[in-house]
Amino acid sequence: MVIWPLPRITFQELSLVEETRRVALLTSAEAWPVVSDHLALPVLIQAEPSRYDRALFEYLAGNLPSAVEVVYAVGSGAPLEAAKVVAARNDVPLVVVPLALDGTSMLTPYAVATEPVADRQRRVRLSATPAAEVIVDWDVILSGPESLRGAGIAEMLGIVTGLLDWRYAAQRGKNPRAERFQPWAAGVTTDLAKQAIKSATAIGQGDREALQTLLSLMVVAVQMGNSLGHARAQQGSEHYLADILAATTNPATPLAELLGPCVLFCAALHGQDPAPLRDALSEAGVRLDQIRATDFTLMLSALSTHLADHGFPYSILNDLDPAADEVASALDAAGLALLTETWAVPAPERQAPPGEESAAENSGSDEDAALPAQPTAASAADTLSD
Repeated sequence: MVIWPLPRITFQELSLVEETRRVALLTSAEAWPVVSDHLALPVLIQAEPSRYDRALFEYLAGNLPSAVEVVYAVGSGAPLEAAKVVAARNDVPLVVVPLALDGTSMLTPYAVATEPVADRQRRVRLSATPAAEVIVDWDVILSGPESLRGAGIAEMLGIVTGLLDWRYAAQRGKNPRAERFQPWAAGVTTDLAKQAIKSATAIGQGDREALQTLLSLMVVAVQMGNSLGHARAQQGSEHYLADILAATTNPATPLAELLGPCVLFCAALHGQDPAPLRDALSEAGVRLDQIRATDFTLMLSALSTHLADHGFPYSILNDLDPAADEVASALDAAGLALLTETWAVPAPERQAPPGEESAAENSGSDEDAALPAQPTAASAADTLSD
């Protein structure tokens, strides 16, 4: 196991950056004009990938000019994920220039891409290394779109359902020993979610101190995952559903706009009231109406196939019956229910829930199996109590 470090984070005006190394720039047609007048780079070659395509990322990496000395990623999305692969495969440093605090990807030591499986697409994590540096120019961040400026809060609130899933798997003896439930870790990330909720209004208002707090929360969350060697203390069914949607619907939809409704849906599945989470997301500016209810329903109708394609850790999704009343209630609570007398998915033949698999495959520990019935540190009620 390797415990990856975090990137160095430098708070600096982009006009003060003095880069002398030959640069490969990965960005987008929307992102680069935002900073091009302020960030002077000796760009040798440039790419603007718009697809999270694994083959494309590997091609870019395999054809990086030998003279390149550093890779810059300006903005987020596919260019950032491609830049991680390009830098790692060529053993050159990566510098990230975010335009918003819209997620933790600028901090993580892996890249996200899509690849085909049969006639479908799935999201995969590709091995990479952390960026050498993240340069944060607060003037750039504060002038970003309100819906994205602090959208990383969606990942912090995903901790709530992520912890519930981790505990859920532990109670059923489904966690591998290396991912066994650890109350101390759950306690740490629970506090991150609590603070995110407290900061939501100020984040949405573009308050610099609140955005600094959000960045600090994201740093701690990523370092926790690096230390544990897995993401179970902060990610669960909400991220799994968002990954499936990213692979099967519009790839340009920002992660937070996929993740937010999935957090609400999964909180309701776990029997929690999603209203406080909805309020926090809305106050922070995250748009919750960007997923089509039809896309979500189609995803649920093929959920067992998607889970098999992706191989996610065990969660409440593994025991989900898409036709169950609690699923209909959760869809309604998340604002994802289809109106009656409109679109409907043809009723499939009844199948066993996808979670009916050999427990031996997951080799849960005796400690996991003996856990009490109700979550403690992982409880959403605990998380929202302050």
